Amino acid sequence: MTAAANPPAAPRSEPDGTLPARRLARFGKAAAAYLQAAPLALILGAFLLAPLAMIVAVSFWDYDFARLYPDFVLTNYIETLGSAVTWRIYLNTFKYAAIVWVLTLFIGFWVAYFLAFHVRSQTMQMVLFLVCTVPFLTSNIIRMISWIPVLGRNGLVNTALVDLGIVPAPVEWLLYSDFAVVLAMVHLYTLFMVTPIFNTLMRIDRSLIEAARDAGASSLQVLTNVILPLAKPGMAIGTIFVVTLVMADFITVQVMSGGQSASVALMMRNQMSLLQYPAAAANAVVLLAIVLLLVAAILRVVDIRKEL
Repeated sequence: MTAAANPPAAPRSEPDGTLPARRLARFGKAAAAYLQAAPLALILGAFLLAPLAMIVAVSFWDYDFARLYPDFVLTNYIETLGSAVTWRIYLNTFKYAAIVWVLTLFIGFWVAYFLAFHVRSQTMQMVLFLVCTVPFLTSNIIRMISWIPVLGRNGLVNTALVDLGIVPAPVEWLLYSDFAVVLAMVHLYTLFMVTPIFNTLMRIDRSLIEAARDAGASSLQVLTNVILPLAKPGMAIGTIFVVTLVMADFITVQVMSGGQSASVALMMRNQMSLLQYPAAAANAVVLLAIVLLLVAAILRVVDIRKEL
C-alpha cells in the first residue's frame, strides 16, 4: 500500500511590477530615517564640513603681501612644521592646556562631589549649581579683565600683601605673566568641567556606595574604587571641553600676558591680521588634527556614550 505524495506548493510570487510588502515596509522605514536625519545633515554640511573643507583648501594656496593665489603648494606646512618658533608656540599652548586641565579637573571634581554627595536637598543642589553659573551671565572678556585691578601692581592683592608686611614691594609676576594667563583660564573654564562631572555623579546608584561601606570599605576606598571609576565619562567630557577651549583661546593669552606670551590661536590671529590666510589655515589644520587625535585617544580610553 503506497500513499500518494502531495507535491510541494509553489511559492507565491508578487505580481510583476510590484515590490514585496516586506521590502516596501523596509524601504519606507529607511526613507523615514533618512528624512529625519536630513535637516541635521544639511546643517552640519553647510556650517561645519563646508567651512572645514574651505580651510583645508586655502591652506595649500600661495600668497604674498597683497593677494592670494589659488594653487597647491606645501610651503605653508613646511614653514609651519619646520620653524623652531612655531614649535615653541605649540609647546607653550600645550603647557597652558595641561596646567589648566589639571587645575580644572581637581577643582571641578571636588565642587561636583560636594554638590552631589554632601548637599542632600535637590533644591539646594540646583541653587548652588546655578550660583556657579552666575559668572557666565557676563562676557568672558569682562570676567577676564576683572582680574587686572585685582592682580595689578596697585591692585587688591598687592596692596594687601604690602600693608600686611608680607612683601616689601608689589609682586610683579601676578599680572602680565603665565600665572595670570592660567588663573584667568581656570576661572573661565572650570564650569565646563563641573557640569559633566556633576551630571555623572548624580547618576551613580547610591546603593553601590552603601554596599561598599557595608563591605567595610573606608571613605577613601569608596572614592577610589567606586566613585572615581564611575565618574570617568564625565571627566572625559570635561577634558574635551576644557582642552579644546584652551587651545583655541587667544584673547586671554594676549591680554593677561601683556603680549609677552603666545599661543597657536594668537599666532593664527596675527597671521590673519597680516592677510596671511593660507599660513593661518595651515596652522588651523595642524591644530585641528592634534585636537582630533587627542579626542580619539580619550574616546579609546573612556566610553562616554552612556553620558550622551
